[in-house]
Amino acid sequence: MGTASGAVALLLVVLGASVSSSSGQLQVGFYSKSCPSAESTVASVVRGTAAADSTILPALLRLQFHDCFVRGCDASVLIKGGNNNAEVDNNKHQGLRGMDVIENAKAQLESECPGVVSCADIVVLAARDAVAFTGGPSFDVPTGRRDGKVSNVRDGDVLPDVRDSAQVLRSKFRASGLDDKDLVLLSCKQANQPTSFLAFPRSIMEDPSAHTVGTTACFFIQDRLYKFPLPGGGLGSDPSIPDGFLSELKSRCAPGDSNSRVSLDRGSERVFDTSILRNIRNGFAVIASDAALYNDTSTVDVVDSYSGLLSTIFGPYFRQDFADSMVKMGSIGVLTGASGEVRKVCSKFN
Repeated sequence: MGTASGAVALLLVVLGASVSSSSGQLQVGFYSKSCPSAESTVASVVRGTAAADSTILPALLRLQFHDCFVRGCDASVLIKGGNNNAEVDNNKHQGLRGMDVIENAKAQLESECPGVVSCADIVVLAARDAVAFTGGPSFDVPTGRRDGKVSNVRDGDVLPDVRDSAQVLRSKFRASGLDDKDLVLLSCKQANQPTSFLAFPRSIMEDPSAHTVGTTACFFIQDRLYKFPLPGGGLGSDPSIPDGFLSELKSRCAPGDSNSRVSLDRGSERVFDTSILRNIRNGFAVIASDAALYNDTSTVDVVDSYSGLLSTIFGPYFRQDFADSMVKMGSIGVLTGASGEVRKVCSKFN
């Protein structure tokens, strides 16, 4: 796959900075000798699963986000606790999908290369492959992560919320070593679900992550359509939504309707492209957190920079920058060397 430059080691564990194919003690091709089939095996499992259910692809992006944003990319979100006290039991992780894909890939790799490939690396590789299989960029990711030995339910509280303001989102991303550009890129490419960040019960959220290729449940826009605090007092519809678009949304999401779904990327919900950014700029953002990106002076310029007709010629280059942000996110708080462990089964510690 092509090279994604700009990987930077981040957050929680102090890593050495790097700007090409490695990040700290991570390196592209880490398993080239110890388990040469590692990356192709993960890709094969992802491809096979997606053939039966294409919605698993954005789900895998979302899974990486939820893993890396909490304690770093250490596969802690995969641990199943017996007393509802594991990280995955946090309400913000509810509805998370793709863990079975990771387990299937892990089982195959254990038969090929026992005790070599970490679950944390499988999560990142699967997300990388999911991007490519949805028509996004192909790119290298450094590997060599180790699996964490801690998984606490309250750790998930740090995840961003669909109702967070742009300032709060920026603060949470900065705490993870991610900047305003990463916020725009990663949030707008996490679709097929309520938002790139949030998870709710499966009955509400059945599809997963990457906003350019998916849908959201009406649950997540009820407040914006019917219970938005108005400047003069009282509740109503968000006045920033264009009248025609407001009517369209209300026709699809009646008051009290939580389960019907509406496209997050109007007119381009199944294609990996920059349409979502143009929609945000033109007032057609569906969820509040997407709309907030164009209402904050720090992120509006980022949205505009990828929305111009000449950006594909003169830059910034959306696909490359997105790949860089994915690599950057995959470097948050990683465990390497003798830290952590390589689990035999991803859902439980050794």
